[in-house]
Amino acid sequence: MGIRQNISKVSRFVLSNSLGTMVDTLVLWACSCFVFRGYGYVGEYLVSPLVSFECAVLVNYLCSWYFIWRDRAKRYPRTFFVRKYFLYNLSATGAFLLKMAFLLLFERLFGWNVVVCNLVALCISGIVNFVMGEWVIFRKYKY
Repeated sequence: MGIRQNISKVSRFVLSNSLGTMVDTLVLWACSCFVFRGYGYVGEYLVSPLVSFECAVLVNYLCSWYFIWRDRAKRYPRTFFVRKYFLYNLSATGAFLLKMAFLLLFERLFGWNVVVCNLVALCISGIVNFVMGEWVIFRKYKY
């Protein structure tokens, strides 16, 4: 794969994840303000973020399938929601946990603001998430 194709794929990945972040934020706001508002801490701080995270994962997966790795994905339509989505969800969950670990680590080590820690941690977890998509979830099979 050429350097232009790699740059194009990474650019699409960044756009896809930006869309996922917007969906996550919008769904979190809607759930915490309207859907689970009267359910206390559990509804607002546990259930709402879980629902918004899963909505963002679904959006990112659809973008990955149709926009980023479509050349690989179209060869395996039966695995769309069976194996691939399960692996993608596991990968996204792992990337989220990694992001949280780095966020807390950077806050401990450097005392940075949470937003700065989050942005740096997102860069690290984003690289891991891209590598998982490229080499594990949507890997190119040799026949």
